[in-house]
This record gives sequence, C-alpha cells and structure tokens, in this order.
Amino acid sequence: MKKIHLLLLKSFIRPFIVTFLIVMFVLLMLFLFKYVDDLIGKGFEWYVILELMLYASATNVAMALPLSVLLSSIMTYGSLGENYELVAIKSAGISLRRAMAPMFIVVTLLAITAFVFSDYMLPVANLKYYSLLYDVRQQKSAKLLQEGVFSNDFTGYSIRVQRKGEDGQTLYGIMIYEKPKPPAPTDNLNVTFAKEGTMYRTAGDKYLVLKLKDGIRYEERPGKNGYNDQRQQLVRYRFAETEQKFSLDNFTIKRTDEDAFKSAFQMMNIRQLSHFRDSAERVTDSARLTAYKLLTAYVKYFNVPKKSMVVKHIVPAKKAIFEGMDEASQRNTLSIASNEAKTVLDLVKGRADTNKEEVHNIRRSIVEYQKKFTLSVACLVLFLIGAPLGAIIRKGGLGLPVVVSVAFFLLYHIISTIGEKGVKDGGTPPIIGMWIAIFVLTPIGIFLSYKAATDSTLFDMEAYKRFFNKLLKRKMA
Repeated sequence: MKKIHLLLLKSFIRPFIVTFLIVMFVLLMLFLFKYVDDLIGKGFEWYVILELMLYASATNVAMALPLSVLLSSIMTYGSLGENYELVAIKSAGISLRRAMAPMFIVVTLLAITAFVFSDYMLPVANLKYYSLLYDVRQQKSAKLLQEGVFSNDFTGYSIRVQRKGEDGQTLYGIMIYEKPKPPAPTDNLNVTFAKEGTMYRTAGDKYLVLKLKDGIRYEERPGKNGYNDQRQQLVRYRFAETEQKFSLDNFTIKRTDEDAFKSAFQMMNIRQLSHFRDSAERVTDSARLTAYKLLTAYVKYFNVPKKSMVVKHIVPAKKAIFEGMDEASQRNTLSIASNEAKTVLDLVKGRADTNKEEVHNIRRSIVEYQKKFTLSVACLVLFLIGAPLGAIIRKGGLGLPVVVSVAFFLLYHIISTIGEKGVKDGGTPPIIGMWIAIFVLTPIGIFLSYKAATDSTLFDMEAYKRFFNKLLKRKMA
C-alpha cells in the first residue's frame, strides 16, 4: 500500500468512527425522549434499561451508517482540500479517481458488512428490542399508592390513600376495598378503613405490607343458603393495629415469549422472507381460484365468465325467466334471485377483503427483503456523493460538511420513505419504489465526481459573484 493511500485511510477512519458514534448517540437520545414515560418510575433494574438501549442502538444502524459514510467522506476530502493536500496529490500525478480508490474499497467492505448485519444480526436485534419494549411498556408504575387515587394495581384489591407523610411511608386516611371472588356478588363486600398506617416491603420485594392503626373493618358473609339467603351476616370489628400483605408480582417485569413476535417481517432474514412470499403467493392464488369456482355455481341467475380469472362485470341472463309464470311465482323467483345476489355479494366482499390483506402482507415482505440490499448500496452511493463534494467545497470540520450531508441525507430518506409507502399501498412497483432514491442520487454522484475531477468551481461563491457582476455590467451597458 502506498503512503498516500495510507494517509487517505487514516484521514477517513477517524472521522467515520466519530461521526458514527455521534449519530448513534443522537438517535439513541431520540429513542429515550420518545419512550421516557415508559421507562421512568417503573422500578426497572439498570441492566434492563441498558439492554433495551443496546438493542435500540442496533436497530438504528440502518439509518446511522449511510449518514456517517456521507458525513465522514465530505469531512475527509474537504479537510484535504482545505489544507491543499489534494493539490499536492494531484501535482504528484495522482488523479482524484485514484485517490478515491482505497476509500471506495473500504466503503465496499462496509457495505458488505452492512448487508451481513442486516441479514443475520438485525432480525435478532429487532426481535429482542420489540419484545423487551413491549414488556417494558406493559409494566405498571412503581409508584405505589398515590395520594387521592384508587389504586387497582394489586390483584383483588382497590386501595385509596388520602395523604402521605413526608417520609413517603406513613399513610393517612386509608381505604381498602377487597374485590370478591366468584361465586360472590360483584359488589365490594369487605371494606377496611384506617386513620393511619405505614408501608414497607419484605425482603426480595415480594410483598408490600401495610401496618394499619386505629381502624375498622366491615365484612358481609353469606347465610346458610349462600349469598342468595336473605339472612346474611354483617360483621364489624375495630382494631388498634393490624397488618395486610399484598403481592408485588404485578410490579416485576414479565418477559413475553419471543416466539409471539417472530412472525413480524422485521424479525426475518432473506431466506425466511423469500419462503413467506412464496407461500403467501401460492395461498393467494389458490384462494382466488377457489373463489372463482364458487362464483361459477351461481350461473343460475347470472352469466359468469368461465375463461377469465377476474370477473369484471356480471350481466343479466338474456333468457326471459318470467315467461309463463303467475304473479306469485314471479315474486318468489325475484326473492330467491335477490337472496342469491346478496349471497354472492357477501362472498365476493369477504374474499376480496381477505385477498387485500394477504397482498398487503406480501408487499410488506418485499419491502423488508429489498431493505437488506438498499442499505449496502446506499453506503456506496452516498460515498460517491460525499467524496467529490468534499473535494469541491474544500471545507473540513463539523461546519459546512454537516449542513451539506444532512441535506443530502434528508433527500435520500424522504425519497426512500415515499417510495416505500408507495410499495406498501400497491401504487408503485417494488423495484421502483424501494430503489428510487438510489436511482435519483446515483446520477448526482456521477455528476459531482465529474465536476471534482475537472476542478469545477461549482460551490465557489466568488465565481458566481464574478459571473453576476459581469452580467449586470452588460445589462447596464
């Protein structure tokens, strides 16, 4: 390897690592801002939140990697141009194309790594991330017994605390409703009131214990013939001090079986997506053929085409079916035909809705399949834009390169999002919709590479000022 190639690689790798970490940090902060209400105040252990953030970071690679390649390539060649190192390289007889060759090889290796990551590691990360996020969002708040609110977090009880002490453990105005179990009536039969109490947790946080003071308890017990007996017993007793224990099982995170999330397309690799698509298309074709065969059974009242698989319209039969019928028979025939027509309509509508949902799932699987490839190609295309663009603007650092790279990345992201939505809606072919951003940005990259190779002043403001000043002088003359 030549020393000039080694210099270019060192100049690229350092800003790439820095920008990749910065972009990942920004995306992770966006994730935390979005789900902060689901994470704070639920008593999670630190490793649960750390695990969720790790999986969230893995899912953000698809957005962070292309942006990092674009930004680091602009910074690298912009810094070389700003320090006149590109001028020295060109004066040594090395063209910009040869100077970009080692960088292109590195980016190609990054693209291959991105493809392997999206096919093997990303489905697993998505499975872990979405399953853990679902369990985290289902977890109840760890704020026990808030003031003035009936808490139903404890199974079988509804508890209300009028006021809490400054220490957070002393309680005042306690009201406990014990929810009856079948076959008891749905009304609250057992009620406990206490003027004061304290709460604490047992070892291992398995139970919450309420130590109640100066209270009264009401219990309604069944008679000899059960709750339907009018001679029920009403028991009331006062207590100076007592304890009640409540299970804290609802406040510990319960992990859902990950197999319940494996049917989502984000959790599948290329082989699984291809298998799903083939199976779904066979099922859809079979359902269409079955529906058409069912429709042909109704040719008694309608002429249904037998050759075409798609029924475009249904025309009334030409035979005069009312010939020789009295009025009662005609009415009976019309009623039967109306019922048959409604049956056909319900059948077609139900089959159409099912077919629409299956086709939508097929489109979504195609979208996820194509994403495995577009991520890798996007890295190459954005490098093809960033490297010549940095050589043209000749500015390093995190100033102008950040603005330019964000503008081009937003253009790529907006176009790809619109194309993806078009594919899911069925209005755009999958190849065009998923690759339209690549088709749009590739000519821009080729154009910028040509301009950079010819030392174009595309972003030189002085050249534009001279042009407009000369044009203005001509008009004045």
